[in-house]
Amino acid sequence: MILSSYLSLGAILFSIGLFGVLTKRNPIIVLISIELMLNAANLNLVAFSRWGVSANATGQIFSLFSITVAAAEVAVGLAIVIALFRNRHVREVDRINKLKG
Repeated sequence: MILSSYLSLGAILFSIGLFGVLTKRNPIIVLISIELMLNAANLNLVAFSRWGVSANATGQIFSLFSITVAAAEVAVGLAIVIALFRNRHVREVDRINKLKG
C-alpha cells in the first residue's frame, strides 16, 4: 500500500467523526465520534512514521501517547455522561448547559 491510501482512509474516518460530532445529540455517539477522529489522526501519524521523508518510530510513539490520552478522555467523558443522566436524566448534548450540581 502507498501513503496516499492511508491518508485517504484517515481523511474519511476523520470526516465521519466530524459529521458525528456536529450532527448527533447523544453524548455517547459524540464520544465515539471523537474517538474516531483521534484514530484517524493516529493512522496518519503511523503512516507518516513508516512512509514519511525520514522513516522512524516517532510517529508510532506519539500515536501510543495519543491512544493513552484518548482512553483517559473517554473514561472522564463517560463518567460525566453517566453522572448527568443519573442526576438530571439528560440524554441530549444540547440540553447540558451546566456542569455544576
